[in-house]
Amino acid sequence: MRLHRNLCFAIIDGLLLIFNEGEYADKVIQKLLKRDKRWGSRDRGFVAETTYNIVRWKRLYAEIAQVKEPFSRDDAWRLFAVWATLKGIKLPDWKYFEGTPSRKIKGRFDELSKVRKFRESVPDWIDELGVKELGEAKWTKELAMQNKQAEVILRVNTLKTTKSDLKLKLESEGIETLEIKDYPYALKLKERANVFTSEAFKDGWFEVQDASSQLVADFLDVKPGMKVVDCCAGAGGKTLHISALMENKGSVVAMDIYESKLKKLKIRARRDGAHNIEMKVIESTKPIKKLYGKADRLLIDAPCSGLGVLRRNPDSKWKLEPEFIDRIRKTQQEVLQQYSKMVKPKGKMVYATCSILPSENETQIKTFLKSEFGTDFTFVKDKKILAHETGYDGFYMALLERR
Repeated sequence: MRLHRNLCFAIIDGLLLIFNEGEYADKVIQKLLKRDKRWGSRDRGFVAETTYNIVRWKRLYAEIAQVKEPFSRDDAWRLFAVWATLKGIKLPDWKYFEGTPSRKIKGRFDELSKVRKFRESVPDWIDELGVKELGEAKWTKELAMQNKQAEVILRVNTLKTTKSDLKLKLESEGIETLEIKDYPYALKLKERANVFTSEAFKDGWFEVQDASSQLVADFLDVKPGMKVVDCCAGAGGKTLHISALMENKGSVVAMDIYESKLKKLKIRARRDGAHNIEMKVIESTKPIKKLYGKADRLLIDAPCSGLGVLRRNPDSKWKLEPEFIDRIRKTQQEVLQQYSKMVKPKGKMVYATCSILPSENETQIKTFLKSEFGTDFTFVKDKKILAHETGYDGFYMALLERR
């Protein structure tokens, strides 16, 4: 493989924004890909994947290169040189790579790979937390899986088409997909492709949504004609799935504290032909109190550490802090206590997170059920999904019924 200067410069600029300025990797990469209109799909793929790769392995590469944050521009080039050397890419005769100790890099890699926190490139505290909550063996396997690139999974929009028709439509556009056993709405891309430029996407035939995430709406057991509340809707991936399962009959109330996210949901709902969604910004407790005792079904897709989706957001492990985990557990319990009051008697509620930590999942449910209002609820079932067991994102979901 031959390295091209303009692509490498883009990657270096991106790394400095992500590591030094704290910008989100996905947003930085979106900006980088707009830098040169002449770049083809291979160029764009190289920039995106290399940037994500170096972000994912930041700690390991920094240890090998013996550089510390905040990184200088020269430090970023050293990280790049480590990545290229370990990939077996011949370094060109550029000043940035002068004196790169290729043999030493490989030796340091072999040595550091014996220690999990370096091998899997995580901060000490996350490694310790994972061992404490999941145990040594399970955490080791889960962490290794969280460093593998996530596959692209689509969810068929049943308001507009069927899985078989979507498969054929994508095939006609040169995009091959595979069905996944036990995931009724999912198609997996055979090879990575920019599906957002496809006619099928523009026509609202599918959404990009991980297979684990697709299980949540089903778990909620919605039926056409119900009143369903999604109280942490975000940009609405699960809201749209709920609307499709309800066949556009009944109403889905999508709530979030961020109006900007609900605006994105509005655009997606229009494209998907989902007409039964009402959006409400949570600016005070008023919209929540208005719905007390009104919901047949409630989804609490709670804010969490996101440790089940590190494959998709590798930069999040460098942004997370122990104090955030403590704060988020408190928030999760407050959300459960406050929002659960929207469920009507005999109604059902799902509490879900994209975390793999029991302290954010089973422990929160146990605490809630022992609380004053929680005693109104009965535990029905839960589902724990680990990436190393399924190949898809780490998730948790618990179904409760109000007496």
